[in-house]
Amino acid sequence: MTSIVIPAHNEGRVIGRLLDALLADTSVSGPDIVVVCNGCTDDTARVAAGRGHRVRVVEIPTPSKHQALRVGDEHAKGFPRLYVDADVVVGAGDVRALVGALDRNPELLAAAPGRDIPLAGCAWPVRAYYRVWQRLPAVREGLFGRGVIAVTEPGHARLAALPPLMADDLAASLAFGPGERRVIEEARVVVRPPRTWSDLIRRRVRAATSSAEFERYQAARRAEAPESVSERAREPVSEQTARTGTGDLRALLWARPALLPGVAVFVVAAFAARRGSRKAIRDQDFSTWLRDESSRQG
Repeated sequence: MTSIVIPAHNEGRVIGRLLDALLADTSVSGPDIVVVCNGCTDDTARVAAGRGHRVRVVEIPTPSKHQALRVGDEHAKGFPRLYVDADVVVGAGDVRALVGALDRNPELLAAAPGRDIPLAGCAWPVRAYYRVWQRLPAVREGLFGRGVIAVTEPGHARLAALPPLMADDLAASLAFGPGERRVIEEARVVVRPPRTWSDLIRRRVRAATSSAEFERYQAARRAEAPESVSERAREPVSEQTARTGTGDLRALLWARPALLPGVAVFVVAAFAARRGSRKAIRDQDFSTWLRDESSRQG
């Protein structure tokens, strides 16, 4: 049986749209859905429970995504297993496409859907930023930034070995080599972007901070004695990166000169995020979650 684990912290405004999409097929049976409400002070649990018997709700007092995922694993019934953020929208057919891809390809350990980012209603710098961001090689090929990752049982074992990290989706993506992970474009997920420049920068500061934490983890892994961890588990995490280099931006401009204004916005956002993350990195504050509320409106 396919299981879906949804960690949710104060997502009462948006979790209903996700659950409705997952439950949209008419079959009585379907994936095992576990919503783990972690430290919620709103009506997330009530909204989720109101979707019927196919949704099991577990509540824990601690607002921790990592702990919610672990608790979700304890309650989930089967594989392949999907981990889905509560603020995205992915449908039942998309889940079947992901599961089918994993079932058909034994070499695959992890898969994620193609990403749709609706930019209507966003400020123009936000639209310009995402038109560039979506075209970057690491963003197109990585499993991060989609809010959905599906894993086989061996793939789950790889994720279970990771420590708590703010950049959990980045770590999950880079835990698998290029031949072990795949973006399944036939499956789609809707990821709502921030609507304002300030909310975008908040997201990018969080990303810069979490990337710094992840890179420290990578460095610590590389420093470990080789015999302390199997090469199969070690190699993908310790060697890969999702950093965007100037070469990526130059190549993008060469192919699409019209993106020059967007690239300028992207560079400004990157510098602002780097500056905004300095204090957190210096203080090793990798737990403060700068949440974007604008993407949760409506």
